Amino acid sequence: MNDARRKFKRETADQRKEALIQATLSLVAEKGVRGATVRAIAERADVTQGLIRHYFSTKEELVTAAYETHMTEMTDLTFTIAAKVQGTARDHLAALVRTSLEPPVADPRAVALWASFLNKVQQDAQMKATHERTYADFRDRLQDLIRAALDEAGQSVSDTRLHHLATACNGVIDGLWLEGGALPDAFAPGELPGIGVESVGAIIGLDLEQRANQP
Repeated sequence: MNDARRKFKRETADQRKEALIQATLSLVAEKGVRGATVRAIAERADVTQGLIRHYFSTKEELVTAAYETHMTEMTDLTFTIAAKVQGTARDHLAALVRTSLEPPVADPRAVALWASFLNKVQQDAQMKATHERTYADFRDRLQDLIRAALDEAGQSVSDTRLHHLATACNGVIDGLWLEGGALPDAFAPGELPGIGVESVGAIIGLDLEQRANQP
């Protein structure tokens, strides 16, 4: 047994599953879901196909796990970076929008992965459920930031209205994220984040651009 195999054997079950998920994501980004065959994933992860089946009963189960990992990691990365900003609730919301539309979150590889998975979301019930869950997680966390910014400004809205605002703002962020990742050279530095902050501010009725214009 070579050193790589011995090293892999010493890894925990969670580490092994994560290695398989990352190998799957790498292949999906390069070749699409169809190109991420069990054989190709095993070769990329330097394991046997039997080991993959030990942790995932089907390729579809592994692909779903990879999709959930990708979406969850993007959401966590976005909110972690934005949370480092010091300031008001309005500042935090502006930072979240900007972070969503700048590297490393707005990234060609991330968009390529999302686009590759999208067809499976329409065809597979488990993928659809994963998409609904991860989408709701981002939207609900965005909704909390919007609520805090409005409360800070002395504006009270109903839960239904707040849900509508968060859905609309999420749609703007998603659309700009897609454009920025698909056409990274089509926009000037800071252009899409600026548009995003302005648009989200317009939707919720608050001026968020003061924070966005700071260095």
